[in-house]
Amino acid sequence: MDIYESMGLLGAILSSLTFLPQVIRTWKIKSAEDLSMGMLIIVFCSTIVWLIYGFALWLIPVIIANSAIFVLSLTLIYFKVSFKKRKAIKTA
Repeated sequence: MDIYESMGLLGAILSSLTFLPQVIRTWKIKSAEDLSMGMLIIVFCSTIVWLIYGFALWLIPVIIANSAIFVLSLTLIYFKVSFKKRKAIKTA
């Protein structure tokens, strides 16, 4: 493994972790009101495009980073929808 591949893997790991604090916070407070659904959808769609690109060229750092971001952004979308429904049920 050369220095550039190592840097790519480190970048992939760091990129993958960017959404983790938000997922943890959202889970703890059981609210996603402050999150923009538009931003979440754009991130989710962009990870799909990056995954297609990564798999097409077999770029492991791109695949690792975007696989993790795909799962974390999908989790935040799920929280955004499910916590909103819970709040609506509680207030009804």
